[in-house]
Formats: sequence, structure tokens, C-alpha cells
Amino acid sequence: MSIRAICTQSEVSYPAFQSYLYKYHRDLLLARYSKQYPSMHVSASILHHNRGQTPVAHAKYKDAIAACDNMNYIEYNVSQIARIFGVNPTGLGNQLRAHYPELIERRERERQRRGLADNQQRGVRSWCKEQYAEAVELLRTTELTISEVAERCGVSFTGLRQHIHFYCKDVAEMRRNLREQAKTQKRKGRVTGSGRRHEPKPVTRERYQEAVRLYRDTPMTIKEICKTQGLNRYAFSSYLQTWHKEDVFARRGAEYHEGANLSETKQYKRPTAAKYADAIARLKKSGLPTAVVAAEFGLHPDCFRQYLREHEPELHARQGMMTAGNGRIVSRRTMEKYAEALRQYETTDEPLISIARRLGLQYNSLGGFVRRNYPELIEKHRNKSRDDVRPANTP
Repeated sequence: MSIRAICTQSEVSYPAFQSYLYKYHRDLLLARYSKQYPSMHVSASILHHNRGQTPVAHAKYKDAIAACDNMNYIEYNVSQIARIFGVNPTGLGNQLRAHYPELIERRERERQRRGLADNQQRGVRSWCKEQYAEAVELLRTTELTISEVAERCGVSFTGLRQHIHFYCKDVAEMRRNLREQAKTQKRKGRVTGSGRRHEPKPVTRERYQEAVRLYRDTPMTIKEICKTQGLNRYAFSSYLQTWHKEDVFARRGAEYHEGANLSETKQYKRPTAAKYADAIARLKKSGLPTAVVAAEFGLHPDCFRQYLREHEPELHARQGMMTAGNGRIVSRRTMEKYAEALRQYETTDEPLISIARRLGLQYNSLGGFVRRNYPELIEKHRNKSRDDVRPANTP
């Protein structure tokens, strides 16, 4: 009994039972094919090839195909030969067109030479060639699928597929090579090894359309977006990682390119950027100390400084700390403020309090800065003052 007859009698699904046999009882299939086709070599691992004539079809039609190439049967047409050997005429014709096209041409030439032609056209009809010409050109020059081309050109999907398979073998071979090259890599919008384009389904794209817009144009987090749209957070995150990598990278403040690794980019959340945006603008415009601006906007000074260090390095360098000439870490802003006072204190014997008053500086602040960061300068100034007041003949 055939598998289909067994499924009908047992009231089970034919595709499911066939899949079950292929997966768990392959030995039974191999034994069955070996009994039905003793002369056919049945592979221990492959029953059907990806393309080309299958071993079963070869064993079934090989005698009829040999007869088509035999001069003893030249007076019969293909349908008559099929009936002689007990095979389906349409099936035999399809086997010849798909796998032995040169045999059909050779046979027709010989029949015409002997005057046995039945005046019926063989091969592709002219009207059929014109009907599918635009579709064939699209398949040759684009990566559109056969179904998409058939819908765009308004032709039958089955008819176009058969036309390509029988009469445009170069197009079919070119598309097979394209799919083979695409097996090792998947690119969005490009064809894959299965012949389909690597892109989300229309229903999936429509489901996440508004959520993607919110993710791209607003500072809302993924959790907030999914809560408002009624979506699964993990499913939406996976959708973004797969189909909208450029938006994910842009949200982190990075630029996406092919093969870029998201883990190598710095985290840059839009809600956090919105939180610090006004404080950063105030800091740039006013030049106030970081701690003062942070207190003005209710921010933690250390967190604000850390954010500036990661995302506004130039502003942080201007507002932050620097290494002085003696190796101590000092405030850049304070250093710029007291630079002239330090220069005068180092090069002259004028007291520090006098320098502070003349330059309009707070003496207590300037003195504390010098004592904390330049104690050697104080000692040097004292020694210079002693040398100036010492008599000339003093040893």
C-alpha cells in the first residue's frame, strides 16, 4: 500500500505521517524503496536530492525515456510511448522538458525528417513567451520572489514557475546560485537560502509599527512602550534587535554598519539624556561649577559628573580636574582663576595677601588653594624673602 492509502485507511494526516517516517523510521523507507526499485541505488542518508531528477522518478520513467530516444519508437509520440510503458503522459512530458530537453529537440527533428510530424508545436509558445517576458526580466535582474513577480505582472504563479523551470533554465540556475551564496549570511531585505527575502512578515511589521515609531522618536523606555501598546517586552526587544538595528544603535548614540556588535557600543539611554539635557545646556551657557548646576536642577553631583565624563567629554574636560605641573590633581576652573596670582607669587617677593587684593581675589580662598596644592611654592617664597632682607656681607 502507498503511504497515502495507509493514511486514508488509518485516518491520520498524510504530511504528518510522512514526516514521522522520515524522522523516526528511515530504515523502513529505505527498505521499501529498495524493494520497489531493485536496480536503483538508494542512499543510506538521502532519498531525495535538493534539485534535479529524483531516484524514484528516474527508476519510474527511465524505460519510457529510453524509448523516446530509440529509433524503434520514433513513429509514436510521447503520449503513446507513456501509455505503452504504463506511466502518466503529462508526467513523462514534464520529465523530458525538465531533464532531457535536448532529447525532445533531437526526436522532433528526426520525426520531421521522416515525415512523421503531427504539425503540433513543441516547446514554448510565442504568445506564452510574450506573456511572461516582463516577469522573466524581473526575475533575471532583481531579487524578487516568483510569487511577488507574478503578482506584480498579473500572471499565474504556477504558470510562471513552470515556464522558468522548463524554458528559462539560465534564470533558474542564476537564482539557485544566488540562494547558495546567501546560505552563509542573512541580510535584511536580501534573498536567503530558501529563496525568500530576509524581512519581517507584513502582519508582524504592522503589529510593531507604532511601537517602533515611539522607540525612534521619543525618550520612552522599551518597558513603557510595551505597556502602552500592550506588547510583550522580550518579543519587541527581539524584533528591534533583528529588524531595526540602526535604530537601536542610534538610541545608544552610535552609527550602525554591517557586522557591528551592539555590546561594543556605550549605553546611551534617551530618558537619561532628556534628564540631563537642561543641566548640560545651563552648564555650557553659564560656566558655573558642575556642583552648582547639579544642585540647581536637583541632580546628584557625582552622577552628573560621571554622565559628562562618558557623553560630554569636552565639557567635562573644561569643567573637570586637571594635572598641575607638580603632579597634583586640581580643578581646571580654579587653576585658570588663580593662574596669574600663582605666577606673580612665584616670580616676585610680594605677599600673597597683597596679590589677592590687587587682583580682586578672595585671600582666604587663594591662600587655601596654594597651601593645599603648592606648599613648595610657599617655602620657595619664604626663602626668597629672607635672601632679599639679608645684608650683603652676611655669609
